[in-house]
Amino acid sequence: MNDFYIISFNSTHHAIRAEKLLVEAGLSVMILPTPREIAASCGLSIKFEFNDIEVINSIMKDNSIERRGIYHIFKKESKREAIKIQD
Repeated sequence: MNDFYIISFNSTHHAIRAEKLLVEAGLSVMILPTPREIAASCGLSIKFEFNDIEVINSIMKDNSIERRGIYHIFKKESKREAIKIQD
């Protein structure tokens, strides 16, 4: 897991609800602990395929799911970094 995308949430409730909706939509997602590179968020995030980002945004908007942001996690030299790519 050196290069991936995650959705970080404001609450565990939103993370679990989002996972359920995304799986029901047939998307390949995985719930995981929020990486330590992302501070001040709930303990759960969702890892997803970047190609699914438009569908994910649509599902979350249609279902009023709040999130902290979408992040690209990658390894740079010997450590992982996180860049916020969407609110």
